[in-house]
Amino acid sequence: MSNTPLNENALKQLFTEARSHHAFVDREIPDALLHQLYDLTKWAPTSFNMSPARFVFVRSKSAKEKLATALMEANILQTMQAQVTVIVATDTEFYNELPHLYPAFDAKPIYANNPAAADEAGFRNGSLQGAYLMLAARALGLDIGPMSGFDAGKINELFFPEGRYKANFLVNLGYGDISKLHSRGPRLSFNEACSIL
Repeated sequence: MSNTPLNENALKQLFTEARSHHAFVDREIPDALLHQLYDLTKWAPTSFNMSPARFVFVRSKSAKEKLATALMEANILQTMQAQVTVIVATDTEFYNELPHLYPAFDAKPIYANNPAAADEAGFRNGSLQGAYLMLAARALGLDIGPMSGFDAGKINELFFPEGRYKANFLVNLGYGDISKLHSRGPRLSFNEACSIL
């Protein structure tokens, strides 16, 4: 397949007119759509195809209430309104999957024998996968509300008590209530943020 630029409507949906939502309408997200969301996300690139992100789709009332105990107060209402909240976590032992995911080269020893390198690579590439998940969600017609503002240690204790996975950030998924949007914030210009050498 040869790449061609996306049309203007697709670019608007992904970037130029897409918004981060803090309020959501009551509309179900079926399991099949969550599977489709991951099946898009998994194809995006990571170093050595390491794929260290693990995604927990928090939807039930009881799981949401548990999650809410780890949130800043300002984030509780939007999280309870969202149909699903994704805990984007990092598998700290992602390197155990490398022989399967990247058979062309034995990359496992690079990380298995170097905790600092594993932490850095896992966090970086897991963060990338979380960003890919957000773009995939928008591509599938969902709205997103990414969040910090939580006690990561408490989320790890509540959802990952075995200690292998570590929470990175949260993403509320659903269908945004556009009546609750604020004016869009500015962005830096090319000259403010970029250079060409």
